[in-house]
Amino acid sequence: MSTLTDGPGETGAGEVGAGRARAGKAGAGTAGGTGGASGAGGADTAEVTGANGGTKGGANSGAEGADRRWDDGLIARHAAGHNGVGGVAVTVGVEGIDGGTAAPADGHQPIGGAYEGPLRARLDALRELVGLSRTRIEGTTLAEAGRVLDEASTRQRLSSRHTVVAIAGATGSGKSTLFNALAEVPISETGLRRPTTSAPIACVWSEGAAGLLDRLAIPGRLRRKPLAGGDGDEELEGLVLIDLPDHDSAVVAHRDQVDRVLALVDAVIWVVDPEKYADAALHERYLRPLAGHAEITFVVLNQIDRLPADAADQVLDDLRRLLDEDGMALGEHGEPGATVLPISALTGRGVGELRGEIGRFVQERNAAARRLSADVDAAAARLRSVYVADGRTGLSERSRDEFAERLAGAVGAVATGEAAEREWLRNAGRACGTPWLRLWRWYERTRTPGGGAPRAEVIVEDELTARQRVEQAVRTVADDAAAGLPRPWAQAVREAAVRGAVGLPEALDELAVTAGPPSGRPSRPAWWPAAVLAQAAMTLLQIYGGLWLVGQIIGVLDPGIVPPVLVMLGGIVGGPLVEWACAAAARGPARRYGQDAERRLREAAAGCGRAKVLDPIAAELMRYREVREQYSTVSGLTR
Repeated sequence: MSTLTDGPGETGAGEVGAGRARAGKAGAGTAGGTGGASGAGGADTAEVTGANGGTKGGANSGAEGADRRWDDGLIARHAAGHNGVGGVAVTVGVEGIDGGTAAPADGHQPIGGAYEGPLRARLDALRELVGLSRTRIEGTTLAEAGRVLDEASTRQRLSSRHTVVAIAGATGSGKSTLFNALAEVPISETGLRRPTTSAPIACVWSEGAAGLLDRLAIPGRLRRKPLAGGDGDEELEGLVLIDLPDHDSAVVAHRDQVDRVLALVDAVIWVVDPEKYADAALHERYLRPLAGHAEITFVVLNQIDRLPADAADQVLDDLRRLLDEDGMALGEHGEPGATVLPISALTGRGVGELRGEIGRFVQERNAAARRLSADVDAAAARLRSVYVADGRTGLSERSRDEFAERLAGAVGAVATGEAAEREWLRNAGRACGTPWLRLWRWYERTRTPGGGAPRAEVIVEDELTARQRVEQAVRTVADDAAAGLPRPWAQAVREAAVRGAVGLPEALDELAVTAGPPSGRPSRPAWWPAAVLAQAAMTLLQIYGGLWLVGQIIGVLDPGIVPPVLVMLGGIVGGPLVEWACAAAARGPARRYGQDAERRLREAAAGCGRAKVLDPIAAELMRYREVREQYSTVSGLTR
């Protein structure tokens, strides 16, 4: 196995594997020989074949450098120019290192530009959605949406003139061969050893992509340039091509690298071969979950030179069928979707067509926006269950009325009204009734223990029953409001109702005292004084007739029993008649008085319940409607 060898006239820069807490130095290899990179005492050589048949070697510094190989601390900022020797892939220089090419770090300038159109609106809506939902939805549920927002912000600050395309595939599919064919220079090592590619390797077709490569954590020793003056120089201007390790590698770290880079690139070229194109690991782990990213996906059937013409067509058709089953749209007949092509990276068959497709794709300069839009679609699909209700949501007027009715029952509004009506009738009876009947009623009250007042245990039992009614009313209205809502928002509505119900029974008890019938005697109708005078007249007639009759009996007055008896009977009969007439006339005002007392208590109880329970529920429902509108924008339903 050969080590990295510098080409003629080139100085190889050793890479420094240093962290923020320490500093290291690297020696420079000599031109035309074998350049060894001397680190801080360790070696983890990455081997990349040079165009002149030699190889170049770089090393990480020590065990610490190996542990943090994807954050080397010193990464190339500028690609050195081609040295004029045909077919030589030049190593990217490292700033400040002897033998490297020091250049301004233009790749780190914020040249990405702002997102425009529907994508910007969707990102703003997603950001608002996450902000409104943080206290209602678990962080793990919102993690993917947060990642998309972070990646959108990061990608926006990087170059929009470059398109990052990764080449991914299984072991032996020919990724590295295709990578070299597109670069027109052997950059990535190919061979029988598996895995051949142990770390992502980049080939950049233009300057200014250092920031993108830093984001992918590709060290300077693994950054290359294509063949100068090659066929693809102009049409692939702005392309950053990444050769990934095998997605099915036996080395876990390789698979982790693949997953990490695939989450950051703008597009992916999936390389499959006739033997593994139907591999379940590829379809279930990658193609099916990424079906929504079809517009930034290329699927190439490599090694068709190993198949007869008819067999190649059959395999290609079967590959299209599998992609369709995965849910991935195919870009055929002018429709947007994945590009599927047969190629042979070894013989070059179909590579030119693929280069043309990639060139058109890169020149559109919207791959990053397409990728981000697909990521937003995927995040919206994952969040659908926590934002989309099964049916109509909200609290109906019927539920509000039923809640108010239950609170009125708990506070005893009907009983209070009836009691007020009876009190009004009693006052009318005391004013217009016969004195003898009032005396009898007073005697009956004195004989009743406690004066007819309710027993203490009855009051306690009524209070417990009222508290249970309030709790039941709160649970019922909360369930009605939460019906049909996604689970997190239904839970939030119920919690808001429970929080608001704290102290509600005590508040209703206070209302029963303050909002009940007014203290003191109720207002009297205009006919009341006349009725009182009539009853007094009947009483006087009874007294006058009785005294007249007694006077005759004791001989003080002249005998004549009929007149005094008639006068006394007139008073005796007239008194109950006046009382009966007053009672009949008092029913209407008494009923209205009781209804007013009941209404006041109902309104007070409803107002208390609205302030403590219904308003918090309405606030949660309003928040849900807001996030639902934002989700509609995120998912593209308003586009």
